[in-house]
Amino acid sequence: MGNRIVITGAGGQVGRYLSAEAGRRSLDVLALTSAQWDITDADAARRFVAPGDVVVNCAAFTAVDAAESDPERAHAVNAAGPGIVARACAAVGARMIHISTDYVFSGSFDGAPRPYDVDDATGPLSVYGKTKLAGEHAVHAALPDAHVVRTAWVYTGVGSDFVAVMRKLAAGDGPINVVVDQIGSPTYVADLGSALLEIVGRPTVPPLLHVANDGAASRFEQARAVFEDVGADPDRVRPVSSEDAPRPAARPPYSALSSRAAAVAGLTPLRPWRDALAEAIRN
Repeated sequence: MGNRIVITGAGGQVGRYLSAEAGRRSLDVLALTSAQWDITDADAARRFVAPGDVVVNCAAFTAVDAAESDPERAHAVNAAGPGIVARACAAVGARMIHISTDYVFSGSFDGAPRPYDVDDATGPLSVYGKTKLAGEHAVHAALPDAHVVRTAWVYTGVGSDFVAVMRKLAAGDGPINVVVDQIGSPTYVADLGSALLEIVGRPTVPPLLHVANDGAASRFEQARAVFEDVGADPDRVRPVSSEDAPRPAARPPYSALSSRAAAVAGLTPLRPWRDALAEAIRN
């Protein structure tokens, strides 16, 4: 590979895994947390980015509901910050991989829903989705050859992500309610991380890609699968509608991603979401 990999947001879910995996592979990596490199600071970008680097921007304001009440901060980190990083990369001749989200889509279809392709029309419903879409545009405006990688429903299975929370609930007893009308592509961080490192080594892949585990599931189905895999009774998971479990930010009712463009580009397809989840629970 040869090039130094510079990771922003290395304290977050994806950045932490990516830093560890790059280290395991003995790659030259500089991993910086958001405290070490605030991507909204233009001077910081010039300090850290060198010619020939591949900058993987994992820094993001990912608190979807909190973004509704703090749109300025969400815009600074998700939209302005990635543009600053892209301009710094363009100035010195560095590459950039920027992580985006399925929430740039609206989830409404004329006919039956189908996984979103890279060229499908966007239409974000939330502040988070709108700021992430603005970030994609800012990156490509400054660095047209940057790789914007949309992923979805990323989890590690530890901490506070959806799978981790379901594991904790499975260890208790009694019923839990989970929304049945939000459908997406649950993606295991280990599989996403491997795909990102593959893109690091493949500068000719297209500038917009979808990378997610294969298949689609509702949050209800995903929760039942977690219960099954930890040996709890999946019938404790009860389906409810989003209207019955209101949140500050609107979620797309359907946002599964098609990785067809990535496969056409020769990237290794990610395995089915159910297989990935089983491994995440085992680990």
